Amino acid sequence: MERLGGAAWIFILLIIAVGSGGANGSGGQWALLQKSIGVSAMHMQLLRNDRVVVFDRTDFGLSNLSLPAGKCRNDPNDTAVKHDCSAHSVEYDVLSNAFRPLMVLTDTWCSSGAVAPDGRLVQTGGFNDGDKAARVFQPCDGCDWEETQFALTERRWYASNQILPDGRAIVVGGRRQFNYEFYPKTGGSGSSDGVFSLPFLRLTRDVSENNLYPFLHLNVDGNLFIFANTRSILLDYRKNAVVKTFPAIPGGDPRNYPSSGSSVLLPLLNSQEAEVLICGGAPVGSYEKAMTGNFVGALATCGRIKITDASPKWSMETMPIGRVMGDMVLLPDGGVLIINGVRQGTAGWELGKTPATSPVIYRPEKPTGSRFEVQNPSQIPRVYHSTAALLRDGRVLIGGSNPHRLYEFYGKEYPTELSLEAFSPSYLDSSSSKLRPTITTPASGEKLGYGQNFTIGFKIPGGLTSSEPSVTMVAPPFITHSFSMNQRLLVLGVSKARTVSESAYTIDSSSPTSSFLAPSGYYLLFLVHAGIPSEGIWVQIQ
Repeated sequence: MERLGGAAWIFILLIIAVGSGGANGSGGQWALLQKSIGVSAMHMQLLRNDRVVVFDRTDFGLSNLSLPAGKCRNDPNDTAVKHDCSAHSVEYDVLSNAFRPLMVLTDTWCSSGAVAPDGRLVQTGGFNDGDKAARVFQPCDGCDWEETQFALTERRWYASNQILPDGRAIVVGGRRQFNYEFYPKTGGSGSSDGVFSLPFLRLTRDVSENNLYPFLHLNVDGNLFIFANTRSILLDYRKNAVVKTFPAIPGGDPRNYPSSGSSVLLPLLNSQEAEVLICGGAPVGSYEKAMTGNFVGALATCGRIKITDASPKWSMETMPIGRVMGDMVLLPDGGVLIINGVRQGTAGWELGKTPATSPVIYRPEKPTGSRFEVQNPSQIPRVYHSTAALLRDGRVLIGGSNPHRLYEFYGKEYPTELSLEAFSPSYLDSSSSKLRPTITTPASGEKLGYGQNFTIGFKIPGGLTSSEPSVTMVAPPFITHSFSMNQRLLVLGVSKARTVSESAYTIDSSSPTSSFLAPSGYYLLFLVHAGIPSEGIWVQIQ
């Protein structure tokens, strides 16, 4: 990223070029992929083999998908069904649009996760017999969950994870857990195997001791940004020291579970600056009011702060649609998709109403006041326990929605939803097919070192326009409860494109310079031409 040069300005022009619709515009298309996968998608993670691991909790009874013959889950600790032959997790194959059941044993309710540098999904915590568990899923044919019940030191229910520059995950908070720890453990007597007090979490809890699923973002200096309800800090987790305290987000309204706004680290244009965006949530007292049947309107505000400034300040904006329990997805063209959720109430059983079925795209480089674009609505309400994941082809996979303690399909305003659908942003419209690039080299799976120069070969059916291409690199996140953990997008440095033959070109780029910018692991790399991204390829940074 040190070679960015004028690419930041190019990126700004490309973002402005993507679509002319403002807040009153519309765009995007919806497609139903699976009417039922048998399991509601409370948690979701895309892996490097273009398969998505989807799972729910295990303690609500039977799902609508059977395990393979002869497999059953026998759990004397289960609060619902102690002998259970139904699946609570599936592997969805994006390329074939097919799925298969997986066997998860310990309770994954409201757990967290991250992808390790080698591509394994490492999933932590939950409820009951899963609250100290770690589960690992290898991205390979026929693989299934591998579980260790007592892998964590403390109970981690509603905690958040962030993959670190050294390849470990930091696991922060959880219900009545005002501390953090690391996974995996080293197995030695070193201090990194312990639990570290974080008084900030105790100070920011509400009257119900809730500041659950805190928002975590790895800053470009290697420190950890932590946001809980209204306040945020920068933590040096190596020294267990707070190195910066940020001003409270204006308005005084909480943004974390159960108020459940959402947050992203905005696209990183260079190695010196980082901005955080937090959108939606619920006003103070909304949870208590919803418990009595009074569903307060969701917050329509977004706060944006440059966390690398010497004296950072929040800049507030207003969304066209108030939203709580929304998901925020970084798109390969640099836009932020805000999708799912409701317009009244909070997270929790039966505590949200009026689905926010119209997604919104936020364009971070447009002028204030013209950054939001309303998209075409879905016909399927996606309320509590919904998820959204970017796929390699640029679509966004949508699943989940179950605001009930059990699976309820009849007599409910918002029945349990077992379907999967895809939202295709307008950059996938057929009208853009002549502008859409195809990466020809390197092949998917390319390994890159830090600060490595490499060449991308690509084709464009209609030829290169006057706009220079840009290159983006996206870390697929672990998604649950309105927060996509470990999500980040980097804009890589590029040279001027060179013509090889008619409609065929090459461009030079360079990988991120350090693991502070991009922790080692698997990323999706896209080439963006005239605002239209290619299909991504997998690259491994190591």
